[in-house]
Amino acid sequence: MPTTGSNKNPLGLPGNTLVEGSVRPHRTMPEWKERCEAEWSLQGAPMPDTLDWKTVYDAKPLGRNMLKNPSPNGVSKDTSPPEPDLPEEPDRGPPRFQPHGEFSGWTTSIETLPYDSSGIPAGVVVCQLPLYSWFTMEQVVDLKAEGLWEELLDDFQPEIVIQDWYEESQLHNSIYQLHVKLLGADRSSVISEHTSKPTEDCGAYSHTWKEVSHVFSGYGPGVRYVHFQHRLKNQFLNGFYGTLSSGSSVVVRPTRTSA
Repeated sequence: MPTTGSNKNPLGLPGNTLVEGSVRPHRTMPEWKERCEAEWSLQGAPMPDTLDWKTVYDAKPLGRNMLKNPSPNGVSKDTSPPEPDLPEEPDRGPPRFQPHGEFSGWTTSIETLPYDSSGIPAGVVVCQLPLYSWFTMEQVVDLKAEGLWEELLDDFQPEIVIQDWYEESQLHNSIYQLHVKLLGADRSSVISEHTSKPTEDCGAYSHTWKEVSHVFSGYGPGVRYVHFQHRLKNQFLNGFYGTLSSGSSVVVRPTRTSA
């Protein structure tokens, strides 16, 4: 018979010994809160006791990319963009305007542009002109659904970092546009926004990835959503030629920017 009051467990180990593979005691909510504060360096940030801090910790809303499917064309910015395939024969079918890819998570649309004959001298006959189109991809990020909380967004106003990469396709002097908006709770009120429309130098051949980035800071209270939209220009001339994107991201960093 075991001695009454023994501090041994059934395996014969001291009572406070944790066996490999066993489950640790559940953390209390204050302990989850402390873990969030320490891991994300949130000292001084508003952290109300009413929040479910285990859920916040599991969501890991700080320092990660909140966009779904950030490289839908299946290419990486860490390797050189693929060289376009030149068709052996002209494409006799109807023009194609959408690049190949897997666009789950994105809302996409196509805007076909009118033919541009402005640079053709009078009297010159041109058999075929390139047909251009904008391919638009957009997502809306719900910051609270991703694990952030109102007090942090309104009072601490952490940095919201936007980053994107597009292929230097040289199809035109304007091949990429970025428009990002910080929206209020109604998903329509614009609290802050940023637009980028870089111009390309087509005078010398270059085929690399080009980075576009922006940091939102001190944007004021009320931000609940981030609307990310970029447009990529494609060309159809005896075949489809696209402009690719890669590594699109929306990242919230635990850096205070409020006054």
